[in-house]
Order: sequence, then C-alpha cells, then structure tokens
Amino acid sequence: MIDTPDAPAFQTLSQRLVELGKTLDRPEAWPLEQLTECGRAGVYRWFHSPDWGGLDWSPVDRIKGYMQLSAACLTTTFVITQRTGACQRIERSENEALKTRLLPDLVSGKSFATVGISHLTTSRQHIGRPTLRAQEVAGGFELEGFSPWVTGVPFAEHVVIGATLADDRQILAALPTQLDGVSIPATPELVGLSGSRTGRLECNKVFLSKEFLLYGPDENVMKQGTGGNTGGLQTSTLALGLARGAIDFLSQQAESRELLTDPAVSLEAEWNQCADRLYAMAGGESPCTSEELRQQANRLALNATQSALTAAKGTGYLVGHPAGRWCREALFFLVWSCPQPVAQAHLCELAGLS
Repeated sequence: MIDTPDAPAFQTLSQRLVELGKTLDRPEAWPLEQLTECGRAGVYRWFHSPDWGGLDWSPVDRIKGYMQLSAACLTTTFVITQRTGACQRIERSENEALKTRLLPDLVSGKSFATVGISHLTTSRQHIGRPTLRAQEVAGGFELEGFSPWVTGVPFAEHVVIGATLADDRQILAALPTQLDGVSIPATPELVGLSGSRTGRLECNKVFLSKEFLLYGPDENVMKQGTGGNTGGLQTSTLALGLARGAIDFLSQQAESRELLTDPAVSLEAEWNQCADRLYAMAGGESPCTSEELRQQANRLALNATQSALTAAKGTGYLVGHPAGRWCREALFFLVWSCPQPVAQAHLCELAGLS
C-alpha cells in the first residue's frame, strides 16, 4: 500500500475508483462519477493555495496521492492531471479578475477545465505551420486552427489553450468552449484510456477577448505559470501507479502459486527503487535525470502489466479483466509527452541494442 496522507479516506476512495473503473471500456464512457467523488474527497484542493480553498500539499504528498489514484484508475487520474494543469496555470497567472471568476468552482470541483497545449510542446512539431494561430485584433485575438489532443474536451467549460502569432510569439488563454466558432468533433477511440475522451478542439475565426488571456504574447509562453508538468515527474508518477496495481495483482496470485513469487519480488524491488528516486526528485534531490526516471517507470509499467496478464492466463485476455486493460494503458506511456531520448532508449531496448 502506498503511504499517503489521510490513508483511510484514500483507501475508501481508491476502492470506489476500482469498482467504477470497470465501466470505462464502454463506448463513449466518461468518468463523471469518479471525478465527482474525487471532488467530494478534496482531491482538487491538493494543488492550490489556501487563498483559493486549497490545501497546498507538498510535491511529495501530491505525488503519493497521484500514485494511489492511478493504481486504482489510470483514466480518472490522467483526466485529473490535465484538469490540474489548467487550474494551476490559471492560478499562477496575473489575471486576478479571471482567477476570482473561475478558481472557486474549479477548486471545489463544481466546474471542469482542461488543457490544449500539446501542439506547443510535443505534438505536430514536425509541421512547419502552427496548428492553432492567433491574430491580435481590437479587444483581443482571433483564433484559427485546432488543438489536436485535449482531454475531456466535450465536457470542459474552459480549455487553457495555446496559440501562435505570425511573429512566433505565443499566448495562453482560458478559452470558453461556448464561444462562437468553437467546435468539438467526436472524440476518437484509443487503444487505452478512451474514457478520457481526448480529442480535437477546432477554432474557426473565434474572437477571444483579452479578459481570458493568461500569459503572453511571449516567445517562451510555456515557461510561464507551469502547471501539470506533463513531460516530467507527473508522467513517471502515473506510470508507477499503473505498475503498482499490476504488481499488487501479481503478488496476490503468488500467495497461492509459488512460481509467481520470484517475479513478484523482483518487480516489487524495482518499483521501490524507482519510487524512492521519484520521491527524492520531488523533494529537490537528483539521484538520476528525469529522462532516466521516465525510462525506468515506463519499463516497469510495461513489464508489470504484461506479467499480470501472463499470471491471469486466458481470463486476463477477456474484455473486462483489469490485466488486459492495464497492458493497453501501459502503451500510453510510450506516446504521452514522451521525450525523444526516452523513446529512442525504448526502441533500442526492444531491438536488443542496449
């Protein structure tokens, strides 16, 4: 069991997320009930200051909390990371009027926001022209184009979105999804985490008032108000959380099947080493680089979930069994904000070159 603050409450919430997670493989699923229960449990308050009703948890406690949640339900936890990324960027902006307007309901869980910024970091970077463009006009900006990967986009009241001007400066803004010209196509079915309802947000000559501007225009807008850290410790945290759930399953099976004991013990030892590195880095130490941590966490997620499927045998290959879902979810970490050096290292491993 992961050591987290207020362990009994976490245990109850985690068990509930496990139960509800069985429904997320259904077409057009969305973890509304899970997100509502997380709101009631105060999960969204972890990440904010008391000024906005938050608990201002330490980075280590946030990581332990995220890990507990992702061990129970990766889809719900992934949605929360994107929600948190939006909320933190809003909180850290200097737009006091917008913060006062949006944050109380976001921190309490009454409203939902998400981020649409992957096109400024890792997605579509091979395309010469920005996918979402902004033109400064009287009173604000006109947006044209699309953001390709926006989690929970059909349910968001606001999307913290990035757009690029003709001179390569960028803006971040809390885009209301009800504005004229904003459209949201049906979200695609994914190999794993389809329940996150991650899809495209399109803008057709959308007028965005300056009242919704969070940062910019600036050449390095992504360095301002950083929230969520999608390519850093947070991503490794969720990978370890997924591995935790699979290792726990394997250990339970080993209680009655001695042949599974050595694999379970070995995976447990590597998990503990990786988790210790993660906690140390969250506390400001540097036992390894973030890329080395990400590579180890990814490898653990893949190895642990496939071990769980092997232990489950044919039953695990049936739709609805958690082992099969874990294996599909583990593949997500090969593509979610995966830095090129990490991707290259995985390719070399798979090809037997390392």
